[in-house]
Amino acid sequence: MKAKKKILVDGISLLSPFTGVAKYTYENATRLRSNYAEEYEWFYDYGFHSQDLIQTQNNKGSIGFLKKIKATVVSLPFLKLLVREGLSILSYLSSPQYDLYWQPNFIPKRVKAKKTIATIHDFSFYIQPSWHPKERLKYYEKNFWKASATSDWLITGSNFTKDEILKYMEYPKEKITVIHHGVDHNLYKVYDIVKTETTKNKLKLSDDFLLFVGSIEPRKNLLNLLKAYHCLPQSIKNQYPLVLAGFKGWENAEVMNEIEKEKEHIKYLGYLSDEELAHVYNLATVFVYPSLYEGFGIPPLEAMASGTAVIASNVASLPEACGEAVLYVNPEKYEDIAEKIMYLLENKEERKGLIAKGFIHSAKFTWEKAAKAHMEVFEKVLNDRH
Repeated sequence: MKAKKKILVDGISLLSPFTGVAKYTYENATRLRSNYAEEYEWFYDYGFHSQDLIQTQNNKGSIGFLKKIKATVVSLPFLKLLVREGLSILSYLSSPQYDLYWQPNFIPKRVKAKKTIATIHDFSFYIQPSWHPKERLKYYEKNFWKASATSDWLITGSNFTKDEILKYMEYPKEKITVIHHGVDHNLYKVYDIVKTETTKNKLKLSDDFLLFVGSIEPRKNLLNLLKAYHCLPQSIKNQYPLVLAGFKGWENAEVMNEIEKEKEHIKYLGYLSDEELAHVYNLATVFVYPSLYEGFGIPPLEAMASGTAVIASNVASLPEACGEAVLYVNPEKYEDIAEKIMYLLENKEERKGLIAKGFIHSAKFTWEKAAKAHMEVFEKVLNDRH
């Protein structure tokens, strides 16, 4: 019997709350393992190598312990660089020989692998360093350009980011593959009102509200969203509170202060479970995503699949991801954000039109399709004799 080829997937991002990169890694890794288990042997790097893939709601034993250790380190930024370097060394020393190593989070580590593929999500660390913590920038400055450029192939989530790779890196165009991210349509869908009502009561949500989902960090442009919300008439704010859901990132003190100024109308839910988030998308009147920069942008598509009208920024990759199924705003102008919010709230038929377009558009994006495209790239690289 022919021996299975061994593929290692970096799983460090899975030890953190499931924001963008972790979600991308998990959704693809889950489907790759389930659909291609007969042909390939799958391994995951958490600083140690394991054949167990972390589950979103069930982390036990040594993996659960490692998550606690990582949470402690994250609270002490000066340790993060040392830990990254240490995990890289540990990973290399404990590594058997793999046929392929996939790094879903930008920078490949030293691994004993015949071939290496890396996914580059965006260049925010380079074009807008103020959006990132200093320790992250140091790590990227030291490792990104050299390690990523030596990958055998690059994957990215949008044509927008592919163009940035060609702009900022000397890398062969023919070895870059664009694979759009997906939506879990089993999770993000229209729910029965009985199910959503339970979440509504638990989170103490109003009948109508505006929603933002994403990390509380600079590039998400929450300050301009809050300024726009402050501009709305009192009657609108009374009827439509602003609800924010997502991991509390970094450099968020100013945002939290702005929330405090109008806390009777603004509610910060923090990080939600997958099911709670799906229900909150359903319950929202309008979803607003005014991000200044994205390599793709998954939340608007999740909102569309949940039957909610979407307002999104007209910059970076968002027009590519959202197509004609959203109402676009200039994220630099809070007045424009406020105007578009008012327009949608006052025009129910327009909201209905966007919802209908959103269902059709979001259906094009699935993690099954994304995982299949990743496997095609993996096999292309594995079969390359050069």
